[in-house]
Amino acid sequence: MGPEQKLYKKLKAKTPKIIWNRIENLAIPGMPDLLGYNTNGHFFTVELKVTKGRKLKFSPHQISFHVTHPNNTFILAEALGPRATNRFHLYRGSRIMELEACGLKLEACSLGLDACNLFFEKLGA
Repeated sequence: MGPEQKLYKKLKAKTPKIIWNRIENLAIPGMPDLLGYNTNGHFFTVELKVTKGRKLKFSPHQISFHVTHPNNTFILAEALGPRATNRFHLYRGSRIMELEACGLKLEACSLGLDACNLFFEKLGA
């Protein structure tokens, strides 16, 4: 099982009120990994990233997707390793260019899976 699949399992376990659909799509390069749907009837996408450092790598297609679709798109990053003080970082997709430049130094909209769960549950309310 790959690191992003492990991250997905952790996210799914912490977000019981969110309906998740994994997107396995080779036809649309850059499409995020997950489609989420909350109890407010709100759809959103999440790109999953796992890093051992502070930098995140995105393909040109991923960057293009988030630049073209700045609303209701998110990037969830998991920082691995002993120096990771906050392990889970959630960012709005509209900040992908800043995120690529600054990495995990960029201020997140949520830190930790419990906070991400509350954030996703309140979307569209």
